[in-house]
Amino acid sequence: MNLAKRKSVAEDRVFNIVIYTIAAVLIIIVLYPLIFVLSASFSDPNQIINGGLWLLPKGFTLDAYTKVFHDADIWNSYKNTVLYTTVGTIINIILTTLIAYPLSRRDLPGRNLFMIIITFTMFFQGGIIPTYLIVQNLGMVNTFWAMVIPNAIATYNVIVMRTFFQTSIPWELQEAAQIDGCTNFKLFLKVILPLSKPIIAVMVLFYAVGHWNSFFDALIYLQDDTLYPLQLVLREILIQNQAAYLDELGSFGMADQALLAESMKYAIIIIASLPVLILYPFIQRHFVKGVMIGSIKG
Repeated sequence: MNLAKRKSVAEDRVFNIVIYTIAAVLIIIVLYPLIFVLSASFSDPNQIINGGLWLLPKGFTLDAYTKVFHDADIWNSYKNTVLYTTVGTIINIILTTLIAYPLSRRDLPGRNLFMIIITFTMFFQGGIIPTYLIVQNLGMVNTFWAMVIPNAIATYNVIVMRTFFQTSIPWELQEAAQIDGCTNFKLFLKVILPLSKPIIAVMVLFYAVGHWNSFFDALIYLQDDTLYPLQLVLREILIQNQAAYLDELGSFGMADQALLAESMKYAIIIIASLPVLILYPFIQRHFVKGVMIGSIKG
């Protein structure tokens, strides 16, 4: 092996060592908080408060999960989150598709002007107060619809879906269908939608994850706690109203109530995050595809 080849092999090894080291550090940074929260949810609260927990559970107990599973408010908020995510995502997909497809057609008069107006909303918005007043005037404050209607369309997703229609579905195919007597509505249902399953799957993932993690709209528009999503209940336990939850633990002493509430925080975080954590390995490729759509034309 000559000197140049040996030098190249040595440089490759150094490069691989650096890359693997950086990757290992990043993995530890990402995984440690998740493992800590999971371990804390099963650990003795005294160990958590005293700093005795570092990685693995200490003083294994299921008291926090037992209390969470018997808490009707938490399960009601879980049901609300599932409903908001399901109904909201359906509305998002329908409206996003109906606006993105016409904008992708070459024969739409003024489509560039429409895109400029739509893109403008990405950078300049009315603000929280005007938006709240509109929602209030529509009678949606403190209702189910306040969680799904105000954010029915995301401008970025419209642009991504429009780009897919333009780059992935040949215009000649649409012209051929129209020459064969296919109406615009039939073209959309019979040709465009069947060919758009990849982008629809990506949009479902984008919107569903957004709805699942959303709490700000609930914080603004909802006053009835029976309508609260799970993320808002978790926020209240973590930040605002821990004392209110302590009062519900009447079968325990005050010190035990405080300790159990500490464990409950971690248990609820795990329960709230579990669906996304389980689904993410299976949908990661769709997220990557969603980011790459339109980046390469051909």
